[in-house]
Amino acid sequence: MAKVKIEKDRCKGCELCVFYCPLKSLELSSDLNKRGVRAANFKKDAKCSGCGFCFLICADRCIKVEK
Repeated sequence: MAKVKIEKDRCKGCELCVFYCPLKSLELSSDLNKRGVRAANFKKDAKCSGCGFCFLICADRCIKVEK
């Protein structure tokens, strides 16, 4: 399984990564980041196939996928 790392303070909360994740492993956090938005968050106990859709769709480049 792959691992997703998100730089939460760079995230603008656009939800594109959440929408395009085929395993629905991402969600918006309930907490606000430094930008004042709910940042993307990897769900607890979720799985990642390493497809990289979240990384590719993120305009702010705040997501990294490690295999």
